[in-house]
Amino acid sequence: MHTIVQAHDLTFRLIIDAAQIATRVQEMGVQITRDFAGKNPLFVVILKGAYIFAADLLRACPIDQEVSFVQLSSYEGISSSKKVVERIPLHVDIKDRVVIIIEDIIDTGRTLAKFTAQLESMAPNELKIATFLHKPDAQEFSLEPDYVGFTIPNDFVIGYGLDYKEAGRHLAGIYQKIED
Repeated sequence: MHTIVQAHDLTFRLIIDAAQIATRVQEMGVQITRDFAGKNPLFVVILKGAYIFAADLLRACPIDQEVSFVQLSSYEGISSSKKVVERIPLHVDIKDRVVIIIEDIIDTGRTLAKFTAQLESMAPNELKIATFLHKPDAQEFSLEPDYVGFTIPNDFVIGYGLDYKEAGRHLAGIYQKIED
């Protein structure tokens, strides 16, 4: 695994390797399995960034489960556009369901704040958030994830599904932008 990678005009350095990711995702799977065994949760995966994390996490949860996908976006390049765009809406009735949102990263929290408010209006029995990465120093909206893979500083990252202008999603680790 390379420790330095290039994505378009930016350079990134490895901060979390594939082995650390695999271990932590398995631990999260054990915790979610323990918390929701027998409840057949609906996992709602936020595309595009969470798809790799979701695949690994769902395999780490050997319980009855269902999955659905939405596509939400609030990024342009390396910064938030401050506008949440819903490209693929949720097409599942979640009334009285246990719903676990799978997100790639929580930084400002804007996307999840808007989406959780939308889901809460649909009357789920329980609504939980599982995020791969959390940047508490960047958070502007009040929400607390229930399951967190890694807490990281407020730096731009790519890898394991996260991208910079669609580059870097395929990387097995998490890479942090090297300042100019």
